[in-house]
Amino acid sequence: MSTLQVAGRKSLVILSGGAYPQLSDEIAGHIGVTVTGTTRREFANGELFIRPNDSVRGTDAFVIQAHTTPINDWLMESLILVDALKRASAKRITVVAPFYPYARQDKKHRGREPISARLIADLFKTAGADRLMAVDLHTAQIQGFFDGPVDHLFAMPLLSSYIRDKYSADRDLVVVSPDTGRVRMAEQWADELGGLGIAFVHKSRNIDEVNEVEANRVVGDVAGKCCLLIDDMIDTAGSITKAADLLFDAGATEVVVAATHGIFSGPAVDRLKNSRIAEVVVTNTLPIRPEQEFDSLTVLSIAPLLAQAIKEVFEDGSVTSLFRGRS
Repeated sequence: MSTLQVAGRKSLVILSGGAYPQLSDEIAGHIGVTVTGTTRREFANGELFIRPNDSVRGTDAFVIQAHTTPINDWLMESLILVDALKRASAKRITVVAPFYPYARQDKKHRGREPISARLIADLFKTAGADRLMAVDLHTAQIQGFFDGPVDHLFAMPLLSSYIRDKYSADRDLVVVSPDTGRVRMAEQWADELGGLGIAFVHKSRNIDEVNEVEANRVVGDVAGKCCLLIDDMIDTAGSITKAADLLFDAGATEVVVAATHGIFSGPAVDRLKNSRIAEVVVTNTLPIRPEQEFDSLTVLSIAPLLAQAIKEVFEDGSVTSLFRGRS
C-alpha cells in the first residue's frame, strides 16, 4: 500500500530523497505504507532531475531526506522534489528533515556573515513546502525562520530511556553540558533521569576557524562520578573528546556520550575510537556508513518517533503530545 487514507477524504504519501532511503522505508513501515517511487537522474553537468512515479494530486505528501554528505547535493534534491510535488498538485507538502541543514549558521557573530539557517527555510518555502519537521534543531529559534508550521521533535526521551536502563541503577551519574549553551538541555536531561546533578565544560571557540574549540575547565562536581556528556550533534568530535579528557582530569571515573545527530566528519571516528569514552549513543537521523562504525557506538532508531509525528500531522492530531512538555 503506497498511500494511507482517512475516511476517503485524503491520502498520505511518503517520498524519499536518495541520501538515506533505509530510514524512509523504516518510517513508512511503521505507518503501514510503502514509499512512493521516484525517478532520479543526473545530467552530465551535475544538474539533478527527480519526479514522482505515481500521481500525487490532492495528497498529503511527506518528503523525507537525510542531509548528510554531500549535504548540498541532497539539499538541492529535496528542493527539486518539493517543487515537483507542488507542480503536480499535492494538497500539502511537509519536508521531514531529521537533521536540519545549515542549522549552526543561525545568527550573525560579526558583520558580513550569512544566516544560512534562515536561507534554508526560505528556500523550502519558495519551493512549495507548507510545513517542516525536524529533530533537535541546533537552536529553537530556527522554528521562527520558516513561514509556516514547524514540528520540532526531541530525541531525549529515546536516548534517556536507553541511558536510564543501562547506567542509572549502579552508577553515580551526573549530566554534563559540553558548553554553557547546552546547560538548559543538561537540566532537562537531569530532570528526565530523576533529578541528577549537572556540570558543564567552559570552552572558547575561534570564530575564524570552523570545528575548532578549546575546552578550558569543568564547572561542577564530577569527581568519582560517571559523566553523561550530552550534545545535539557530533561532527568532528573535537569538542566531545576534549571535554571528555577534561572530565577525566577532574576525577570522573567514566564518560558516556549521548547525542542526536552522528555526523562523524573527518577525524571523528578515530578521535572517538582512541578516546577513553566508554560508549557513544546516537540516533539514526543521519546514515552511519560502515567506515563510521566502531565498537563503542550504539545507534538508536528515530523512525518510530517520526512515523508517529507524521501520522499525527496527517490525521490533524496533536504533535505537541510528542514534545512531552518541551519547546
